[in-house]
Amino acid sequence: MADVSRIFTHMPSRYKPGVLTTSRSFYFSVGDLKYTVKLTPQTCVVETGKTVEAADVVLKTTPELFERVVLRGEMPGMMDIARGKFKTNDPAGLQQLRDLFDLR
Repeated sequence: MADVSRIFTHMPSRYKPGVLTTSRSFYFSVGDLKYTVKLTPQTCVVETGKTVEAADVVLKTTPELFERVVLRGEMPGMMDIARGKFKTNDPAGLQQLRDLFDLR
């Protein structure tokens, strides 16, 4: 399993500038870890904790599901969602992560 904190550490260097046309913010609560990712068309900034009042995309999940979604592009199963192991306000926004970052 990937180290979740390492994924966030590498996000700025793996960001693909020019894919976004407007700024977006993501808030991740992965197990005990919390991160805010702020994106503009040209930059990516990762901050520890919740640093925005209302992020565009919010994800609360386990480290295992986070790895599956972010690194492998798999969406969680219905049981994961039903059991509360995966919560998001914007599933399409999460899918966009694969286009915005080279996280393989």
